[in-house]
Amino acid sequence: SSNYEEMAVFNGGARNIVLGNTATSDEFMFAGGKYQFMPELTGSYYYGGLDGIYKQHNTQLVHIMALGENQSFKTDLRYVRSTDDGGSNVDNNAFGALFTYKLGGHAFTGGYQTLSGDTGFAYVSGGDNMLINLLQINDFGNEDEKSWQVRYDYDFAAAGIPGLSLMTRYVSGDNVNLAGGAEGEEWERDTDIAYVVQSGPLKNLGMKVRNATVRSNFGSDINETRVILSYTLALW
Repeated sequence: SSNYEEMAVFNGGARNIVLGNTATSDEFMFAGGKYQFMPELTGSYYYGGLDGIYKQHNTQLVHIMALGENQSFKTDLRYVRSTDDGGSNVDNNAFGALFTYKLGGHAFTGGYQTLSGDTGFAYVSGGDNMLINLLQINDFGNEDEKSWQVRYDYDFAAAGIPGLSLMTRYVSGDNVNLAGGAEGEEWERDTDIAYVVQSGPLKNLGMKVRNATVRSNFGSDINETRVILSYTLALW
């Protein structure tokens, strides 16, 4: 097909990314891999770049420690280095850490994300990214932003209701570099309730309700609810 659109870097919020003569690119480069050092430790590295605009190195380490019956502690560390590729001023370091304690059907998560450099985080508009605080609406990827997350998940299978799950989380960000020396602050609260039919003619039909609330002193205030239907079909 010859009907295609070129890709652009996302520049919403207060990322302060300045582009040169070319605002879009028709080439995105991506390569990398994952390696399991030991059963409980996995590392990954991926290189990506929007040709002529920015390039990016993504690294991640995940460690899961068993603590006993139905208990574990997970550590998820991520670092992303983004620089320009001749057509922008992209310059960003993004570090994030997530820690999750699981006990039966419960999961308790805390996390921290910090950005530094001359711009915010760069990624292809319309896509996802590696930031730990990428949520339903926001990613807290603005210039110099610091953000923390608390999250709770519950799998109702532990209470005898397989297929039903709950997730709720809250992320607060501040220290955003705004024009005139002002400081930007924002927060987002998400709640998901999901159910997957376990048996019968509708087996594997999934239903999810997602609600998000965003408040910001430099962007739009948002209240959003999504209803998602899905179906899993095994092909082989």
